Amino acid sequence: MDSTKQREERPALPERVALKKEIGLLSACTIIIGNIIGSGIFISPKGVLEHAGSVGVALLVWLLGGGVASLGSLCYAELGVTIPKSGGDYSYVTHIFGGLAGFLLLWSAVLIMYPTTLAVVSLTFSTYVLQPVFPHCAPPDLPTRLLSITCILFLTWVNCSSVRWATRIQDVFTIASGNYGSLRPEVAFSMETAPSVGQVALAFLQASFAFSGWNFLNYVTEEVVDPQRNLPRAIYISVPVVTLVYTLTNIAYFSSMTSEELLASNAVAVTFGEKLLGLFSVVMPISVALSTFGGINGYLFTSSRLCFSGAREGHLPSLLAMIHMKHSTPIPALLLCCASTMVILCVGETHNLINYVSFINYLSYGVTVAALLYYRWKEPHLYRPIKVSLLVPVCYLCFWALLLVFSLLSEPLVCGMGLLIILTGVPVYLVAVRRPHKTHAVHRLLGGTRQYSSRLHGEQMSMSSERWRIRQGWDENTYKLSSSISMTCTGMTLTLYQLLANRARRRRGTQDYRSSSLTGGEENGDFVPGACERAWRIHRQLVALRIHRQLGPGGYTDS
Repeated sequence: MDSTKQREERPALPERVALKKEIGLLSACTIIIGNIIGSGIFISPKGVLEHAGSVGVALLVWLLGGGVASLGSLCYAELGVTIPKSGGDYSYVTHIFGGLAGFLLLWSAVLIMYPTTLAVVSLTFSTYVLQPVFPHCAPPDLPTRLLSITCILFLTWVNCSSVRWATRIQDVFTIASGNYGSLRPEVAFSMETAPSVGQVALAFLQASFAFSGWNFLNYVTEEVVDPQRNLPRAIYISVPVVTLVYTLTNIAYFSSMTSEELLASNAVAVTFGEKLLGLFSVVMPISVALSTFGGINGYLFTSSRLCFSGAREGHLPSLLAMIHMKHSTPIPALLLCCASTMVILCVGETHNLINYVSFINYLSYGVTVAALLYYRWKEPHLYRPIKVSLLVPVCYLCFWALLLVFSLLSEPLVCGMGLLIILTGVPVYLVAVRRPHKTHAVHRLLGGTRQYSSRLHGEQMSMSSERWRIRQGWDENTYKLSSSISMTCTGMTLTLYQLLANRARRRRGTQDYRSSSLTGGEENGDFVPGACERAWRIHRQLVALRIHRQLGPGGYTDS
């Protein structure tokens, strides 16, 4: 009765905070083009030519890659307007196939795919920035990685500060990254070797890395202005433009360099500029740096929205679904992407990383397009603003299946590692997502931390503590950051203590202690993570309300 009375007397909570719709058609096009034309066109030509064996086959691979990307983009346009959620592939697969399929896609993306792609793009940025300083050799490894980390940290700060700043950077650097070379082909494309079908498939995997990103606008659908109109238009404009640019760029490469020179080059665009532009070759590293800088920004922007969507669906810790009240940016998700990328930066060689990522990426594309066909059969009468011909997904899936089969036969280790990375998510899903009521330790760490912290700090954080903070001269964000760190450390300490106490009770043969205060008052005595989430939300809303009354809006809230 008392609790009911308290709920009735509780003051009104602040207005719900959500992602803002700030992405128009121009910004949507630059997100797609900037994500595709990042580093791939400056890294992949070497790998494509190495596997293709000849200039002619390499050019055909690039043209075919653009055609297949166009087919896939048409399928994603239909899915994007039919299921208007942020999260792209993950949201569509989860909605159509269920939680396990969506979680596996999310697991591989968060664990390896997007951190690795960000690492590769940032390393390319650093290599081309430092190449003029080391004209006769490859730049040293340490300064290259330090510059990559600096770039990622700076762009993470930009994305945390403002969505508008992030999209403006994307606009400027995508427009500034155009091709500065004259295209006058003088080389006839004749066969030098007879590559196997498997080698051509691996060449296509290298090219598909350069085309990856055509689906990234689907990750931010909820932030697009009029998505049913602008999302398909942006896709229809961007993918053909990128295909044309890639084909002309490769013609320029092969017209000014021999195959041996291209394969021996550490920075293809720099070698191209030296051969073609002479004294003005410094323009090429600058243009590549501009392109890759915009690519890093685009990948950070979209991959953080994937983590945000996964947390909102309950497949990642709900901390990642929190949005800054003032800036409307998913800061925890951005910090996770930044941290995971810096870990990947210390592992692996660029071309090997591309092979792993390309296989996983291409596998996710096929599963998503297959979901489109299944959804057509499952929901035939559902209204679809855009409905592509069945030939489009069927042709895409046929080519996708052939490519995967030949890739498995040619590089079983690479493909096997990719499959293993995906399958490691199955036990995680079964333990932490599918049967959460049986994993008390996991939820005490993920959910219990928040509840302990909210119980402790919900009673101790009073108006007097805010007045003390004002007297010390702290701004509100610094105070709330220090408070959050203190809450997290205290909660983890209490969680560890509770786990050790429960273990000691079990050893003594006594019943495991589960009080109503720890379970949110559930009658059955089981650990209920939903109660933890409710306690955490109530605590954060009350804190935000107190700060709102004292200082005005600011801080964090659940999305």
